[in-house]
Amino acid sequence: MQYGDFYYPLPANEPVLNYAPGSAEKKRLKEVLKELKSAKIDVPMYIGNEEVRTGNTINIRPPHEHKHVLGQFHAGEAKHVTKAINAALKAKEKWSNLSWENRANIFLKAADLIAGKYRPYMNGTTMLGQSKNAYQAEIDSACEIIDFLRFNVHYLSEIYRQQPISGPGVYNRLEYRPLEGFVFALTPFNFTAIGGNLPTSAAMCGNTVVWKCANTQVYSAQMFMRILKEAGLPDGVINLVFVDGPTAGDVIFNHPDFAGIHFTGSTGVFNRMWETIGKNMSMYKTYPRIVGETGGKDFVIAHKSANVDAVVTALARGAFEYQGQKCSAASRAYIPSNMAAEVKKKLVEQVKTMKMGTVEDFTNFVNAVIDEKSFNKLESYIKDARKRNSGAKIWVGGGCDKTNGYFIEPTVIEATDPKYVTMCEELFGPVLTVYIYDENKYEETLKLVDSTSSYALTGAVLATDRYAVETAVNKLRNSAGNFYINDKPTGAVVGQQPFGGARASGTNDKAGSALNLYRWLSARTIKETFDSPVDYRYPFLQEK
Repeated sequence: MQYGDFYYPLPANEPVLNYAPGSAEKKRLKEVLKELKSAKIDVPMYIGNEEVRTGNTINIRPPHEHKHVLGQFHAGEAKHVTKAINAALKAKEKWSNLSWENRANIFLKAADLIAGKYRPYMNGTTMLGQSKNAYQAEIDSACEIIDFLRFNVHYLSEIYRQQPISGPGVYNRLEYRPLEGFVFALTPFNFTAIGGNLPTSAAMCGNTVVWKCANTQVYSAQMFMRILKEAGLPDGVINLVFVDGPTAGDVIFNHPDFAGIHFTGSTGVFNRMWETIGKNMSMYKTYPRIVGETGGKDFVIAHKSANVDAVVTALARGAFEYQGQKCSAASRAYIPSNMAAEVKKKLVEQVKTMKMGTVEDFTNFVNAVIDEKSFNKLESYIKDARKRNSGAKIWVGGGCDKTNGYFIEPTVIEATDPKYVTMCEELFGPVLTVYIYDENKYEETLKLVDSTSSYALTGAVLATDRYAVETAVNKLRNSAGNFYINDKPTGAVVGQQPFGGARASGTNDKAGSALNLYRWLSARTIKETFDSPVDYRYPFLQEK
């Protein structure tokens, strides 16, 4: 018999290590990078209690050094997706019935393992596999995933304590059940923390999960999976498979026990999945939960009162950290005419100081884009901007070289047309497009910001005039799910800025908050009457 209300208080955010010269963390990270590069890892799929090796292997290569092989992973087929579903369903009853404190403590142990001995390995696999510099890896694959694990335990603890009121002679309670069936987690390449959060947030709520990560994130995903196993995650709770998207979707979305999808990726893929799920509704046992964070065409608008240096830094960091491969990256900027020349001068100067190259050289601010497909797409946009009469001109950057790695220079394009293609379409790379507007047409430009893109993920306003700030907050109310004042539009921190957008940017279920966890729970109300009525007649029926 269990007694006691097991509650997990609000944690503190994991401190970000700075990797300063001579620091112990920098020394250790460099040692681990050498260790990882010197070995060739063989990565299986994790299905139930098996490590599945198919023999159909795909090489894992650093985007910044594509001739080097870090190892290989075993690609699966439709039968492996079916096997993963069966493993998840088999594990479901025992896992969902496990006491909350024993479920929670697995994820808290995983967080501590990452904060300790596995920190350089999470960072190292992310750096090499996804071409992130040390700082970008630290805030992602160490701090953010630790925060997701710890804060989600706290938020779920808070949810479990939320109970209804009870009247005289009655006791009411809410039971927060997991969903009936299995959850599909489909995760992107760009954030190791997202790759970790999407399956674990659902699992924490008592669900069992089939997890498909992007092929370009396998290197860090397998490290996280190994940590979960060491932390005590039972077999079958999270099943990691390496299959192509259409194969996974064909099996999963045609299964009657499909209960929900937790997704981060492109808007087009999400729309197609939603359509498929809708068409298949008659076969499901329950209405599936559809949770997605998708694309973005994130904006920065500067008011004529803005601090020029703050604008320049917000653009430089917001657009070019992690090569602009963030859903939240600054991709379009609106600069008032009174400061345009100075912003251009200073931004060009800053971009020219950005070193580009391998992640193993810690002086490089910019590394490679994720793969050749991304490289080719970005190069085509840059070539089009160079054409005469394109309506655009390049301020700085524009160099593209895939000889040794997929390197795209940080590029700033000025568009004379506010609806120029790179002001509207998501590029997902180190390309920022600037439009210079009449400094006296601020409110008209806010309408332009709101109407240019179908996305509504992140955005920022920079101004020292508080009336201008408030006007932007009100006029752009539906333009961004995460809105920043006098800062870049990136860098949401778990517990501080719950993340997600609406419109074509997703369902706005706010990862890193209790709002997201509610989606993986199914509440049951239980009413108990202590003195049951024994006659159907109510007092109002009596006349005397």
